[in-house]
Parts: sequence; C-alpha cells; structure tokens
Amino acid sequence: IMTSEPEQSSLRFGQVVIGPPGSGKTTYCRAMQEFLSHLGRKVVVINLDPANEGLPYTCAVDISELVTLDDVMEGLKLGPNGGLIYCMEYLEANLDWLEGKLKKHHNYYFLFDCPGQVELYTHHSSVRNMFAQLSKWNFRLTAVHLVDSHYCADPAKFISVLCTSLSTMLQVEQPHVNVLSKMDLIEQYGKLAFNLDFYTEVMDLSYLVDHLAVDPFFKKFHGLNVKLAEVIQDYSLVSFVPLNVQDKESMMQVLRAVDKANGYCFGDLEERNLQAMMSAAVGADFQFTSTLGVQEKYVGHSKKTLEEEVMDL
Repeated sequence: IMTSEPEQSSLRFGQVVIGPPGSGKTTYCRAMQEFLSHLGRKVVVINLDPANEGLPYTCAVDISELVTLDDVMEGLKLGPNGGLIYCMEYLEANLDWLEGKLKKHHNYYFLFDCPGQVELYTHHSSVRNMFAQLSKWNFRLTAVHLVDSHYCADPAKFISVLCTSLSTMLQVEQPHVNVLSKMDLIEQYGKLAFNLDFYTEVMDLSYLVDHLAVDPFFKKFHGLNVKLAEVIQDYSLVSFVPLNVQDKESMMQVLRAVDKANGYCFGDLEERNLQAMMSAAVGADFQFTSTLGVQEKYVGHSKKTLEEEVMDL
C-alpha cells in the first residue's frame, strides 16, 4: 500500500496553453518560460502543435518527432482542420510515446503549447482525453485559454468569444483561467464601448446586447443574442485576466491565477526573485503603467481626443 507522501512528492504542475489561432499561445509559452526561469522555477516547454514551425523557444518534447501536419495532409489528402484532428487522434493513440518523453523531466514545471483549432476544445474528445490521462500521471494542470483582446472592441465577436470560452471550460474539464492577450494592442481595432472591468468580469451583458442592437444587421438577431447572453450569465463561469507579455506585473497576475487554480505553492525563493526582478523592472522593460493607463482611461470614461492620448504616451 502506497503512502500519501510519495504520491504527493510525485505531483507535477504545469499549464496547458490553448486558444484560437493567432491568440498568442506560442508567444505566451516563450514569455512564460523566460519569466519562470527568472523566478528560479525549473520549466520545460512541450510542443503539442503539429503545425508549429520555427519555434521561438527550446522545447523538451516536440510532437513533430511523432507526427507533423504537413505529412498527414500530404499522405491522407486532408485539409488543415481535418489534418489537425487526425494528428491529435494519433497522439491520443500513442500516449505511451508522450509518457516516455515526459518521464525524463523530473521536478520540472511544464508548459504545454497546444494546437489552435477551436473544435479540439469545444466538442472533440481527443485533447480532453489526453488531459485526463495527464491527470492520471499525477500532473496538476491549469488550462490557460488565450483570447485576443481586440475582440472586446466588437460586441458581436465578444459574445462569440464568451460562448467559445464557456464551451471550452465545460469540455476540457480542467482548472481554467481565461486570458485576454495582447492588452497593449487592445485599441488598434477601435474604442471599447464600456470600461475594461466590464469585459474582464463579464458584467451585465444586457448592456452589450442593447449596444449590439443599434447595428441594423444585428437587430434582427436580438432575440438570439439575448438568449446567448442568458446562457453565459446563468453559468456564471467566464471571466478574464488581462495580459501584456512584455509587462512583468501583468505576467505575475496571470501566474498567480494559474498557481491558485492548480494548487502550486509559490516558494520563498521565487518570492525573493520576483521582488528583485520587479524592483529592477524600469524603462522600456516595465510597461505596466501603459497597460494600466488603458484600464484607467476606460474606468474613468475619459473623453480625451486621439491627439491628447498620443501626447500622453
């Protein structure tokens, strides 16, 4: 009979980084790898995206050693979507390969860089089954779901993002943190209709639905949008953490949310390293003030002109 102590000591913690194509998953993995390394946390990145080429980070395990999307598309005459699904099903059928690779890395923190096909996380079972198997191997993982923050500028797209995020949370069945990525670029696609907290905390969506009804095209779908908003709010599960990967304070907020979700204990050494790193974060390397400026502007409903905002920057 095994005691609880060896079982507890064999726990391995990490993140499975998921989200739509272009949401910044690979960039996030590279930035988080560097951030954790500076904290003193031993970390390895596992690339599970068979379409990933020219990786910007050093990965300990690469799915391309097992299967690549190009080979599947060429050999089976599949398109990119069908090819990705086949690759994930192939990985699910060969989890012993993954287990053997992961066993080589003891006492490490894991970052799993996952594919960007939405269907894999909303209704297909292969990725969910793989995550469940990782849990059986004593991995304690948090699903970090990245969503491009520019969707906040379009009410229709934001409602769609909320539906996708909720579906993913229910399907993946892991501790979950939704992240609004690329916060430094949030205004490139237009002004936000409400303050930033409205989007991160997913407040009363009736205001968003009413705002959407102003558009003649969406007016005829008002009833559908009302019902979608009701579903999202009835579950009351979706919220977001804003992220700018170039900003250490922002990265720390995401990391604390992730650690809280999977139960990772933030050690004294990491705390000291964090304090030293934050105290040294000045100038171009410390961009929290610019990110905070975006948030404060929307909280205060500032009426500044574009020229005044450029002058402030």
